[in-house]
Amino acid sequence: MTEAYIYDHVRTPRGRGKKDGSLHEVPPVRLAAHTLEWIRDRNGLDTSTVDDIIFGCVDPVMEAGSVIPRAAAFEAGYSNRAPGMQISRFCASGLDAVNLAAAKVAQGADDIIIAGGVESMSRVGMGMSGGAWPVDPSVAVPAYFMPQGVSADLIATKYGFTRDDVDAYAVESQKRAANSWANGYFNKSVVPVKDINGMTILDRDEHMRPTTDMQALAALQPSFTMMGEMGGFDAVAIQAHPDVERINYVHHAGNSSGIVDGAAAVLIGSKAGGESMGIKPRARIRAIANIGSEPALMLTGPVDVTEKLLKRAGMQMSDIDLFELNEAFAAVVLRYMQAFDIPHDKINVNGGAIAMGHPLGATGAMILGTVLDELERRGLSTALVTLCIGAGMGTATIIERV
Repeated sequence: MTEAYIYDHVRTPRGRGKKDGSLHEVPPVRLAAHTLEWIRDRNGLDTSTVDDIIFGCVDPVMEAGSVIPRAAAFEAGYSNRAPGMQISRFCASGLDAVNLAAAKVAQGADDIIIAGGVESMSRVGMGMSGGAWPVDPSVAVPAYFMPQGVSADLIATKYGFTRDDVDAYAVESQKRAANSWANGYFNKSVVPVKDINGMTILDRDEHMRPTTDMQALAALQPSFTMMGEMGGFDAVAIQAHPDVERINYVHHAGNSSGIVDGAAAVLIGSKAGGESMGIKPRARIRAIANIGSEPALMLTGPVDVTEKLLKRAGMQMSDIDLFELNEAFAAVVLRYMQAFDIPHDKINVNGGAIAMGHPLGATGAMILGTVLDELERRGLSTALVTLCIGAGMGTATIIERV
């Protein structure tokens, strides 16, 4: 097996996923094409040598459908020889795109792949692609279907996280994101989105609320109480976990991931591919894994997949310098830290989706790039990237600087 290397990565800023968000006027194909253009131009890439373009997109319908990375390649002016493929594993789609690219390189099928993801949540609403999981009883009943927010509150209840715990985590995420932007930590990877006239539309994440404090969050009402109590999902949660007497609702918009628009691209290749491009690798992908996890808790998959991945890689938690876990909900990260006794100064050190937002299909590729930049900035070696996933799954990747 050959090694799969990361040569470069870029991402757009995250725009608020509403009609008044700065990126609402930008179609998803343009967001994706934007990252392809930057990867090509700053690496002098001959796009006729690109073996594949793999992008995650959680809701690949309407204007985000029809194999959006292939369409984006046309818009970006790529060679017709560069094919495209879209994949979805819910929130982990962007990381799975990278992992699939790495696997193809490792087994010798391809030498140069661009992987990443895109989601325009202001234009193609979350859940627009539908599916059997939430609505077909033959699927929903054995899967203990419930809204993810209710599952997050079940996690908080089961593992003892209070409203103050999740709010304090959210405040720290905002502080870390603001500090990272203030100190230029994202300058290497965030590329501004411009209009047809070359005018900048957005050049920084606009979902952040850096002045957030505990008092402001305390004024917010829990978001999922009505779904749980009136929608009957309390009963589903307690049926799956009878040790829980009642759900303590603690999550709200301020301690959950933000709905945003964005795209990311990661340049993956073999050693020979890098030599043909005339560029040096920044890291190698050491190990990848996926797993199914308990569907009612749903969002604890990162714990399970990390155990599987470390065993597969022959590594221990002490071998990992930094961790990056998507902040879908505060309790997801708190449970992960609790399960492995990870100090907070080793995980999500630049803030996360609570502060900056979660463009579903792109997030996995974004956080992979974020932690690679941080490894380089700190002179560290190894990072583990993971995400929780709807319906109870986990995806994880270990990268190592070279």
